[in-house]
Amino acid sequence: MQSQGLLSMVGTPIGNLSDISTRVAETLAASDVILCEDTRVTGRLLAHLEIHTTLVRCDENVIASRVNEVLERLERGEHISFVSDAGMPGVSDPGQRLVDAALDAGLRVEVIPGPSAVTCALVASGLAMEHFYFEGFLPRREKEQCQRLTELAFIPGALVIYESPRRVAATLSNIAAVMPERRVALVRELTKLHEEVVRDVAPSLAQTIAARGEVRGECVIVIAAPTEDESKNRVRAFLAEQGQVAPTLEEAIAQGLAAGESKTALAKRLAKTFSMPRGEVYDRIVSVSAG
Repeated sequence: MQSQGLLSMVGTPIGNLSDISTRVAETLAASDVILCEDTRVTGRLLAHLEIHTTLVRCDENVIASRVNEVLERLERGEHISFVSDAGMPGVSDPGQRLVDAALDAGLRVEVIPGPSAVTCALVASGLAMEHFYFEGFLPRREKEQCQRLTELAFIPGALVIYESPRRVAATLSNIAAVMPERRVALVRELTKLHEEVVRDVAPSLAQTIAARGEVRGECVIVIAAPTEDESKNRVRAFLAEQGQVAPTLEEAIAQGLAAGESKTALAKRLAKTFSMPRGEVYDRIVSVSAG
């Protein structure tokens, strides 16, 4: 009986090769082929591990043409691994397309955990991250980038953005223009010898980084979640642009109760809208309904 094939999505180090796990090394060594974004980058990793598995380029430019071939090989029982240049494959890279196709075909997929720049940067930033949103790379043009940042400013959580060292100063300047109240952390060279975290209010951080001139290393920007006051002001400003008036919390509660919305569901919804603790909103709902 033919064994079932397996697609392994393998997380690799984001800088420090010592972060590689035994399971990652064993999986790569046991694979029939390893798909990767850049054979030179992954080749250096395999040389470090003394692994000689065949490498096949599978970046965003060619992955569409490789999907059917990969599925056929999996159906024949082969073990295929996919790695990105660094970090968890499938996160802001083309590997997600392979996972989607393999699952739709009823084939086995496993994830071999490894370092992730998203979670590492969040922890390193020291900023509150009860909720967070991963944006990846922003649009490059200033107008489109500022428009996207304006949209992201409404999200009630920390924001994680990838940026190249060549563009990071300009991006921080745009963040300062759109979200001047926010604390922002620039996390650079994660897990490497010169790892650095620089934190400040957005305008001050933008000035600090601009004054440096050249910035080196891969960069992750973490933007703190909006305060309650900022969220309310943004909602009011947005509604004012639409010719509407933003309701107060009490008015929103009264509207929800009148519509028959349960107290629990209403508290959950309004806590997000007003960026408040759900328990506090629930207590206000109980107070309004009792009155």
